[in-house]
Amino acid sequence: MTTVKRLLTTLPADHRQRLMDLAQEVSFPQDARIFEEGGTADRLWVIRSGTVALDLRVPGRRGVVVETLHPGDLLGWSWLFPPHEWDFGAEAFSPVRAYEFDAPKVRALCEEEPALGLVLLRAVAEVLAHRLAGARARLIENYAKHGGATL
Repeated sequence: MTTVKRLLTTLPADHRQRLMDLAQEVSFPQDARIFEEGGTADRLWVIRSGTVALDLRVPGRRGVVVETLHPGDLLGWSWLFPPHEWDFGAEAFSPVRAYEFDAPKVRALCEEEPALGLVLLRAVAEVLAHRLAGARARLIENYAKHGGATL
């Protein structure tokens, strides 16, 4: 289980409601590609049920899963930062239900309500920091497993 607080539960009730006013419920069947690395990041999701694999293209190989997301997790952060292009791809590992948000509308809401924007930015930064730490640990493990120098 992740140690990061779930995005929607980190927001104060009034901010959460303003954000949820923009939400739309969506679903993805198992094995559906949700987005591709390098594509336009114009949406974000909060997973309600199911699991999503984040993957990275590796030249000459199949995509490598870098993270698995679960209910309550934020799917997508590239929508927040220019050039608004996905850094990873995403695929439904199982049937997925999620809240979907239109990124330009969320960014506009953050501009209109700076307090909400600050809380949301901090929540996304916490998610990013957690995922970066996890990626670092996996890279070190993979390096050691495949003949890297012992530390």
